[in-house]
Formats: sequence, structure tokens, C-alpha cells
Amino acid sequence: MTFRSMMAASLMLFCAGPALADYTLTVLHTNDFHARFESISKYDSGCSAENNAEGKCFGGAARLVTAVEAARERSPNNILVDGGDQFQGTLFYTYYKGKLTAEMMNKLGYDAMTVGNHEFDDGPEVLRGFMDAVNFAVLMSNADVSNEKFLADALAKSAIIEKGGEQIGLIGLTPQDTDELSSPGPQVTFSDPTAAVQSEVDKLTSMGVNKIIVLSHSGYGVDIKVAAQTTGVDIIVGGHTNTYLSNISDRAEGPYPTMVGSTAIVSAYAYGKFLGELNVTFNDAGEVVSATGEPLIMDAAVTEDSATVTRIAEAAIPLEQIRKLVVAQANTEIVGVREACRAMECAMGNLITDAMLDRVKDQGIDVALQNGGGIRASIDAGDVTMGEVLTVLPFQNTLATFQVTGATLLEALENGASQIEEGAGRFPQVAGMIYTFDALAPVGSRISDVTIRGGDLNTDTVYGVVSNNYVRNGGDGYKMFLSAMNVYDYGPDLADVTAEFLANNSPYTPYLDGRIKMK
Repeated sequence: MTFRSMMAASLMLFCAGPALADYTLTVLHTNDFHARFESISKYDSGCSAENNAEGKCFGGAARLVTAVEAARERSPNNILVDGGDQFQGTLFYTYYKGKLTAEMMNKLGYDAMTVGNHEFDDGPEVLRGFMDAVNFAVLMSNADVSNEKFLADALAKSAIIEKGGEQIGLIGLTPQDTDELSSPGPQVTFSDPTAAVQSEVDKLTSMGVNKIIVLSHSGYGVDIKVAAQTTGVDIIVGGHTNTYLSNISDRAEGPYPTMVGSTAIVSAYAYGKFLGELNVTFNDAGEVVSATGEPLIMDAAVTEDSATVTRIAEAAIPLEQIRKLVVAQANTEIVGVREACRAMECAMGNLITDAMLDRVKDQGIDVALQNGGGIRASIDAGDVTMGEVLTVLPFQNTLATFQVTGATLLEALENGASQIEEGAGRFPQVAGMIYTFDALAPVGSRISDVTIRGGDLNTDTVYGVVSNNYVRNGGDGYKMFLSAMNVYDYGPDLADVTAEFLANNSPYTPYLDGRIKMK
């Protein structure tokens, strides 16, 4: 017990009048929704109406509406918050940008969200349009936006809301490397998350707020670090690493909540597949005395809200012609899950890089490189639609061709292997080359045995490379490509290239061939 709480307890013993009651709050939360307004399959991709009718689908805005309403009936004193990355991931975002996201989040009645890195995918102007359309606070503490005209007067670091007669402080947190992960522009600079959070905690505490929640789109590992290195944070609602925390599943990465000291950390996977529900009790000193709960699966047992189903169907009409087009058949599932594509050779990575290399095979290009984080879903066996391809590759990236020396290419591979333990999106899927990595070796010396088109990599040789324009322009830490030679960033859309390759090789059989080896 802290000195503050001991003093409060002593005063309660000697002062007349009833003791103050504990304060209970239910924190409902989502993260990494990525425009999955419709229900999804077990592969986190699109789910057909037939499969949905058979109870094989998950998530979707309509199930969330029902689940949130039910949770609010169970626990009237509640907040609904989001851990970032509502943007990007399906044709709904490609077509509507943030407009449909704002509409659905307003319908659900969110109280606040943090800015995720993908909220910057179309620059600060689109983010500002979204912020102007929503009825809740959008927060980001660890960045300086004072020089960005679209955000300077709108994007706060923290906010205070009142629930059940108590003030609750909310702080936003965004990846420190968002300038590498997305497109915030040169006027937004990011800073250390721990220092930023502590600064806002101190400010809120000085204003008399003693219940503080961080909405963190920085990943489970960073959340644990922030909890350990700050004081005054009661709850961290996580995002970014799509972390599933649970007390009942053997697939969970940790308990729900994960306690670091007295700080409760929660996260609810991604794509609207779960609704997080944390029940917290605070004593009158603002200290957490109980934190229990579990992410609620949004499966067929959750009835879809009919009005929301109708609205999403209406919003989908302009997208139907594109997404229903069958481009190929797949003999078996093409695996594109993040656990594979950010850590090892994966079948979807082979497909995409093979497609890249095939498209530019007559241009003197030797190798293809795709960041694993740009691969967003798997595709199941059977008909492959353009909608599925766009779910895998939603970012409208274009093919980029360029030349670099072998030394630069080796530096790029080292960058790609530098954050394997964090599940970072920079992991390199490749074609036209073979390499070996050692995840336990020091960063900068993890890559070995690189061969290109059958010969050992020569650091002085100039090689032709095809990637996507995001990577070529320094995304995911690939800044060594900024000084590449003979650059052309304006090739065809990567999703179109992949769809055409599938069509030309249909029925397509996914495969692994040992092009990426683990030591």
C-alpha cells in the first residue's frame, strides 16, 4: 500500500461519515481493425455470404454493434476505445478513405482512439478529415505536429473524459518509427514513447486526474516497457502487433490482462475478431485493486445488427464489380499470415516476389524484395477473387525498379532481419536470390550465404532490383535505397501485378523452395 492510500485509509477511520465506494469501470476496446467492416474468414480475409450463413465467419461492424450494446447493458459504466490502425486493409478504405470509418466509429460510440501508423497512409490531410468527422478524441502524445498545418490545431496528446462522476485521463501513443512505416510527411516528428507518456501522466495528475489509460499503438513489447518505466499509468490498451491476450486460449501471447506492477495491459488481436472487455475496480485513491476480463470472440453466436448489415451492403455496392472478379484458382491455401511472412519464407511472399520479378524480367532486373509487413492476409483454396488479392495487398503500392551495389543489397537484407524478434514488417521476402539468416546473431551480422541467380553476392557488383515504391522510398527502414541508381517508382500496382501472375499460372499451387534459410 502506498503512503497516499495509507493516509486515505487512516482518514476514513477517524472521520465521520460513510466510506467512499470503490469505482468500477468496464473498458471495451478494439485495435488494428483495418477496415474489416464485413465479416472475415478464419484467414482474416473476406468471408462469403454462404459461409457467413453457415456460421463460419467472424467479426464485421454489424457484430461489433451488437456486442458493444450487450456489453454496455451488462456494465453501464463503460468506455469504448481503440488502439489504432482503423485505416487501410480492404477496398472499403481504398474507396472511402476515412469517411466510412468515421461513420461506423461514431455509430459504435467510441470515446477515444490513438493514431496508428496506418492512419498516416494517405498523409496528414486525410487523417484530419477523419478527425473532423468523428465525435470523439483522437490522440497522439509522442509526436510534434506543431509544424503540420492539418494537425497542429487538432491533434491532442491526451484528453480527459468523465464517466460515472469520475475523470479518466486518456493518452495516445504511436510507433516511434511511423516516419518509416507510413507517410506522415516531413513536418511530423516522433519521439520516445516512455518519456512522452510520463510527461502526459504528470500533466494529468497535476490536474487531479488519478485514473489514467494509455491507448498505445506501439506493440506489446513497447507496452510492457512503458508500463515498467513509467509511474501513474493504470491501463494500457494495446495495438500494432495484433497481440492476442487471453486466459483461456493456448494461442495467446500472454494473460489478459498482462500485469506489469499495477498496470494492466490488454490487447484484442485484430480485424474486429474480438471485442476486448476489461472490468477494472479502482479504490478512492485511484489505484487499481482488481482487473479482470477476456476478449470476446465475434463469431456466429453474436447476431449481426440488421441496420448495420444494410448500411455496409449499401457501401459495398461500388466495390462489387471489382472484388467479385475471379482472377485465378488456388489448389491449396496461400499462406500470408504475419507470423510466417515477418519471420521466414512464406508462400504468399514467394507468390508476390515471383510476380514482381516476372513482370520486369526483360528489364535487366536480378532480384525482387517485398517487405513482409506489406502482406496482409492469406487466400484460401478455390476461386481467387480480385477482392482477396486486394485484401492481401491493400496499399496501392506500385512496382519500383532500381539498381544498387551488392553492398547496399546486403545492407538492405540486414535491415530486413534486424527486428525479427519484434515481428516487424521489414522482414524481406525475396525472389531471384537465396539467403540465410540467424535471428540470434547481433543486429547487422544476421545475413550470410547470399546467392543471386546461382552465384555468390558480390559487394561491388551492381544489381537490378524490383520492390514496391514504399520500400524504395525508405519505408520499413530501407533508407539505403533512397540513393539507388536508375530509379523508376511508377510501375503498375502491385496487386494488379500479382493478380495477373496468378491468372497466368492458374490453377496456382503455393510452394516453399528454401530461398530463405534459418541458421
